[in-house]
Amino acid sequence: MPARASNCNPVPTKILALASEPLSADVLRSALGEDAARDAEVLVVAPALMSRTRYLLAAPDPAIERAEEVQHESVERLEEEGVTVHGEAGESNPLTAIEDALATFDADEIVLFTHGEGSRNWREEGLVEAAERRFPLPVRQLEVES
Repeated sequence: MPARASNCNPVPTKILALASEPLSADVLRSALGEDAARDAEVLVVAPALMSRTRYLLAAPDPAIERAEEVQHESVERLEEEGVTVHGEAGESNPLTAIEDALATFDADEIVLFTHGEGSRNWREEGLVEAAERRFPLPVRQLEVES
């Protein structure tokens, strides 16, 4: 008997996108490729990145507000382009923010959207390597402009 073609749609890739700046569909496509971005289910996690001074002074409010803005704006932009997306603000430590998100979102891949070399937050230093060591998922990085 001949094999029959399956009519099953592929399961969308689940992407955990850690973002320090609002994401657009163009930026997502740059990281994932056109087809993957279109078919992905994305969770945008915006860590509440603080400067060292604010961290030492325990003044997280502006960082939390900024994280909320980043995730809201990212979700809005991506939804407008037809991406299946959810968002949340995360802890100030990006690794903890990823870990917390993975507790409820079964990601297939982690994509780190970080600042460029000159404007990188101190919490972003060594992040890619640390994420690769800590999480059993593919990790990729794309630098974004602030």
